[in-house]
Amino acid sequence: MSVNNKRVFYVKYLAHPIYAEMLAARPDVRLDRLENETAEDVFAPILAAAHAYQIGAARDELAPHFHAHADLLKRAPNLLIVSSNGAGFDPVDVEACTAAGVVVVNQSGGNAHSVAEHALGMLLTLSKRIIEADRALRRDPNVNRNSLIGTEAQGKTIGIVGLGNVGRRIAELCKGLLGMRVLAYDPYLSATEMAARGGEKVELDDLLRASDYVSINCPLAKDTRGMIGARQFALMQPHAYYITTARGFIHDEAALYEALRDKRIAGAGLDVWDKEPPPPDHPLLQFDNVLASPHTAGVTKEARANLGKIAAEQMLGALDGKRPPRLINPEVWPAYAKRFERAFGFVPG
Repeated sequence: MSVNNKRVFYVKYLAHPIYAEMLAARPDVRLDRLENETAEDVFAPILAAAHAYQIGAARDELAPHFHAHADLLKRAPNLLIVSSNGAGFDPVDVEACTAAGVVVVNQSGGNAHSVAEHALGMLLTLSKRIIEADRALRRDPNVNRNSLIGTEAQGKTIGIVGLGNVGRRIAELCKGLLGMRVLAYDPYLSATEMAARGGEKVELDDLLRASDYVSINCPLAKDTRGMIGARQFALMQPHAYYITTARGFIHDEAALYEALRDKRIAGAGLDVWDKEPPPPDHPLLQFDNVLASPHTAGVTKEARANLGKIAAEQMLGALDGKRPPRLINPEVWPAYAKRFERAFGFVPG
C-alpha cells in the first residue's frame, strides 16, 4: 500500500486534536486542513482528490461552499465518506450524498452526557427562576424575593421528544434524581423499546398537553423541521417550560416569541437557534424567563475528546473497509461498495 493514498480533509476545526493525532499515526492516510477563506485554487485540487470529508456539525460556522451539497459533491468525484464532527449533520445534504454514492456518518452518543446535563441544568434553573433572580439582583437594589417564587421539579412530568442517546440520558437523570414521570414521543421506537429507555410512549399532542417540561432532543430532518409551532405551543400548559438542545428550525421562533409574550407558557431554555449565534437584539433574548446559550450543550472538554476519538475510529475503520457503526444513509451501501472497490481494490464489509 502506497503512502498517503487515502485522502481526508476538514475545514476550520476538528472536534478535538486527538482526531488528527490518530490519523497521523497511519502512514497511508493524509489529512488536509482548509479554512473558510482558503482560495479556490488551493482547495479545488484537495476536494478533487479527497476520499473523505470530516465536516463541522454547526451550519453557520462553515462557509456555504463547503457544505456537503450537490455542488461540492460534483467537485469531489472521489469522495466516499462525509463524517460529521458531532451528532448533528446540518451542513450535509444526505439525499445528495446518497445519490452520489457517498456514505454519511455522525458521532451520535459522543456528547450525550454533556447535552443531557445541559438540558437538566436548564430545567432546574428555569424551575427555580435562578436566571430571573440573577438578573433582578443586578438591576434592582430592592428585590422582592416573593416575586420570584419557583417550583420544584421533583415528581413533575417531563415530555421528551426524541428518545435517542440524549433523550434516554435525560430520562435517566429525571427519573433517578427527581422521581419525574417521563413521557416520550419518538415515532421510530416501539412502546417496548421506549419503556426500556425510561419513557412512556405517547403521541406528540398528548405529550405537550400533559408535560410540565418539554425537552426537544430529536435531529433536524424533513419530518421535524417546523414540528413545534403556534398550534403546539398552544397545547402546552401555562406553567410549562420549553427546553431545546436539539437544532434550530425544529421550533418556530416567532411562534415561541408569541407564546412567551402572551404568557401562554412559563419560560424557555434555548441552546439552538435559526441563526447561530443569535444577535444580541434577538426578540427571544429580551425575556427574563428565557435561559439562552449559543449551542454549547455538547461543548465540554470530555465530550469534545470523546467525539474526536470516535470520529477518528469510525473514519479509519471505514477507510479500512469496515461498515461504519453510525451510518445515516444505509440505503447507499451497494453503490458505495462499488465506488469503494474502484478506489481501493477491495470490497468493504
